[in-house]
Amino acid sequence: MIEEPKLLQINQNTPRPSQEQINALKKVPTGVANDAMWGKGAFSKNINHIDPYGPIAKHAVGPALTVDAGPGDILALLASFKFIKPGDLVLSSFGAYQGCAAAGDRVSGMMKNCGAVGFITDGPMRDLSGVREVGLPAWCTGLTPASPASKGPGSVGLDIDMGGVHVSSGDIVIADIDGIVVIPLVNLDDITKRCYEILELEASKDQKVRNGLMVPVEIEELLASDKVEYM
Repeated sequence: MIEEPKLLQINQNTPRPSQEQINALKKVPTGVANDAMWGKGAFSKNINHIDPYGPIAKHAVGPALTVDAGPGDILALLASFKFIKPGDLVLSSFGAYQGCAAAGDRVSGMMKNCGAVGFITDGPMRDLSGVREVGLPAWCTGLTPASPASKGPGSVGLDIDMGGVHVSSGDIVIADIDGIVVIPLVNLDDITKRCYEILELEASKDQKVRNGLMVPVEIEELLASDKVEYM
């Protein structure tokens, strides 16, 4: 006889970055973080800010608290509230299910009350007016009025795959209006250093554009080389 699975699996022993490591990335945009990881770590483009033209903040940075809620279910998400640490971003895998909402305004409110600074899911959400009132930054696949179930099974603190990215609790998440990037905790310091190198390089390039640059020097050189055939 096969035993019934536990309704929930909870991993409480997850690593966490220092506050200094988190603060170092608070002004880094997702594009720079993705470049620093050589194009890796970005979530699928179908997961977007819930309110791109509304009043909810468009930027959040913090450690991931991973939740595997499962398709159409939020039991594990509700259980995760007990384990949120101030500054966490809650990442709730919905199995990419689109038939009902993965969260709404009351769920958002409770997460915010527990100290979460953002919520990300690969399912839709609901109650946009209420979510705006709560003010918790959120990223999802869209909106639907349909309600989820709360039956389980699910997990909190275990690895998840969401938006095409493998995520562990404690990985750093950067989310903004362009999308979401996850930086593995094990590589955090090296990637942070590269982020600042890229920011410095981009600042120099931006200044050249403001000064009137029209065609990049490397393109001018290519066009003048024997690698181009003019017809």
